[in-house]
Amino acid sequence: MLPTRPHAPSSAAADRDAALLDALRAGDEDAFVTLVTRYHPSFKRVARAYVSTDAVAEEVVQETWLAAIDGLDRFEQRASLKTWLFHILANKAKTRGVRERRSVPFASLAGAGDEPSVPPERFQGDDAAWPGHWATPPRPWEDPERRLASLEARDRLRAAIGALPETQQAVLTLRDVEGLGADEVCELLELSPGNQRVILHRARARVRADLEDYFEEGG
Repeated sequence: MLPTRPHAPSSAAADRDAALLDALRAGDEDAFVTLVTRYHPSFKRVARAYVSTDAVAEEVVQETWLAAIDGLDRFEQRASLKTWLFHILANKAKTRGVRERRSVPFASLAGAGDEPSVPPERFQGDDAAWPGHWATPPRPWEDPERRLASLEARDRLRAAIGALPETQQAVLTLRDVEGLGADEVCELLELSPGNQRVILHRARARVRADLEDYFEEGG
């Protein structure tokens, strides 16, 4: 399991969003830069799941920012600022995906490539003493929170996420990077709870496998 942000919004986060929203509505350019810095990479990863190229994903993100700025005065704060922004992004990305004739329901992708989450060779075979049990069990990570705080580890983590299939990137980004709850992600991406769990499990397993060597170096 990867370290994740808490899904329940804290009062501190709500206060931060309220202050940022007030500044944005007042036309504070620094507030807009803060917003872009905070969410732009995640926006692009989610948009890329719907469209064919990085360049088109970047266009979708730019359209999202323009729509967000235009709609600030109409934002009624029934959801968090983050959730509102990701809804705008998803709608823009879906529209562009349909235009490209590329868009397919996320639910239909949950079973795509039914690869095992863990390579079969990690388990004992039928003729072994304990069939189905670990042959090469994962080793405990040495102080993972401390190591993940390093710049090198963050680069490895970003690369591991970037290597995921686009659908897995989108779900893992929303759940584990941005901290949205499962219900929010299911609504946002039009996923069933079961499909969301499958996609997230596969994404986490692949990222963990990619990071295993890095953490074992300090084991």
